[in-house]
Amino acid sequence: MAENKLNIAEDFAPISTQEWKDKIIADLKGADYEKKLVWRTPEGFNVQPFYRQEDLEGLQTTASAPGQYPFVRGIKEDNDWYVRQNIVVEDPKEANAKALDILNKGVNSLGFKIPGKELSADYIKTLLDGIYCEVIELNFTTCIGKTLELAQLLADYFKSKNLDLKSLHGSINCDPIQKMLTRGHAFDAEAVKERLMLAIEAKKLLPGYRTIGVNSLNLCNAGAYCAQELAYALAWGAEYMTLLTEAGVDSATAAKAIKFNMGIQGNYFMEIAKFRAARMLWAKIVREYEPICNCGESCKCEKVDGKYCPCAMKMHVCATTSTFNMTIFDAYVNLLRSQTEAMSAAIAGVDSMVVTPFDVTYKQPDDFSERIARNQQLLLAEESHFDKVIDPAAGSYYLENLTAMIADEAWKRFLAIQDNGGFLAQVLAGKVQADMQDNLTKRLGDVAKRKETLLGTNQFPNFNEQALDKIQETGHCCHCCGQDAAELPILPCVREAEQFEALRLRTEQSGKQPKVFMLTIGNLAMRLARSQFSCNFFACAGYKVIDNNGFKTVEEGVDAGLKAGADIIVLCSSDDEYAEFAPAAYKYLADRAIFVVAGAPACMEDLQKAGIENYIHVRVNVLDELTKYSNKLLK
Repeated sequence: MAENKLNIAEDFAPISTQEWKDKIIADLKGADYEKKLVWRTPEGFNVQPFYRQEDLEGLQTTASAPGQYPFVRGIKEDNDWYVRQNIVVEDPKEANAKALDILNKGVNSLGFKIPGKELSADYIKTLLDGIYCEVIELNFTTCIGKTLELAQLLADYFKSKNLDLKSLHGSINCDPIQKMLTRGHAFDAEAVKERLMLAIEAKKLLPGYRTIGVNSLNLCNAGAYCAQELAYALAWGAEYMTLLTEAGVDSATAAKAIKFNMGIQGNYFMEIAKFRAARMLWAKIVREYEPICNCGESCKCEKVDGKYCPCAMKMHVCATTSTFNMTIFDAYVNLLRSQTEAMSAAIAGVDSMVVTPFDVTYKQPDDFSERIARNQQLLLAEESHFDKVIDPAAGSYYLENLTAMIADEAWKRFLAIQDNGGFLAQVLAGKVQADMQDNLTKRLGDVAKRKETLLGTNQFPNFNEQALDKIQETGHCCHCCGQDAAELPILPCVREAEQFEALRLRTEQSGKQPKVFMLTIGNLAMRLARSQFSCNFFACAGYKVIDNNGFKTVEEGVDAGLKAGADIIVLCSSDDEYAEFAPAAYKYLADRAIFVVAGAPACMEDLQKAGIENYIHVRVNVLDELTKYSNKLLK
């Protein structure tokens, strides 16, 4: 038998983009292509339903290799990342024991949060005892006024262990603007500059450490969208570059002192693109400061434009999974959220990563949840081999275009910030905080209307779950410290599930669980669809829902509902049948329970004239509607 080999390039005629689009439009059968298939993102740009090779033409993102300027494909030639776990130090001996334990369980990066007033040589010796500081990454957060003191204590300790300070890797998170945003302290430019200069002195003591932080994680946890967080992070970093170079620090030294601590939210592909765009744009910004290489004679890096230091243009990022989209109810779904977020960061090639434990919304994470959080990263590396492929997004028509579009949008926002005095001026004027509050209001509104879905909270809740007994804290706050007397407005600190959770917890606390009965009748497909919608709708408030197979008459359905002790009876049928069924059911019920129609039928105006006031459908504000019923039933 002859062997026929298929040659796609020769045996199939090329098909143009317009031909593909014409075919899609034909299959839409009259529906609007733009409205149906073109996605208008929250970032402010449109995403097409498909991309082709021709869409890569002219993109900056495809012009470099991994480890090469402008670093869109990563700052290194591998995809290893540090698996980091943070420890809040209350007792240095206990923190040391915990650190040693988790270092044996896959962690190779530690983050210590240390109270500044307790710093001493003995404190550091106790905290780091037995830790091989030369083979892991160490990161420290303390009072920003203690940065230099901490660096000196660390340098002295490392010298006592005969360690080469240049070979040690880590960070000290000195970030005055973060304190302004989360604590409300007002620092003018000179005060910020003074603290940054102390951080530069700290870097001289620890050459391999980055001693200045840009903590846009706080913006992510306040609800920032990808391009929004990125634009602010870039402006934040640029503000520090400007202040340092104005103070006489050379731009290469300034850039090499900065570390970005960014968040990761659940928009999978958008987050991959965000980190790729971030590296490219930060390299572009630092390039404008003309950093001259100060790596020493052993440096073999290829200079940008023949003279500028590429090492200074590398953006070092620690990525942390968000708390903004985490929930109390159905908390194991938080594992799915953080896992996809971790996948985004790993694919995007971040330097280190923290996976937030799934139970942080209602308690202090325990050994189990911390173990799961560590293993989420280890699974990606050891079993899924995410560390074996450098920038797998490269060449993807979709992701390359997404990277370029996020970069364009973030750059426009960055330039607008610069034109209005820079990031520090915007923070002092409260404009960043106000922008984030406006953004939060929109996002909470989208959650209330189910435009943004939180699985298990505003959609498909676990009907039988109770949460009061497991809550040990009122909720996780993204701010690292309590707020003092504020001189400035601070970033909002609200998870997007909190309003729905409060509604459901109110039901639990009341001791009464309202019953919602589905009066299903008429058209089989419509009554099933609407009863399922209605069950999910009312279960979001913690109500007990009672579904049914169907009734022959509305009177039979009403009687069954009242016998079951229903507080709410929901009529589930088709739009055409509501004109007959709704008035009859409403009249027969006679205010013995709340009557609700599932849907927004064309005859709604006539039904309203008959006294029927309650309707639930996809366009209502779910939170407002449920609050209305709770106010009536849980007095």
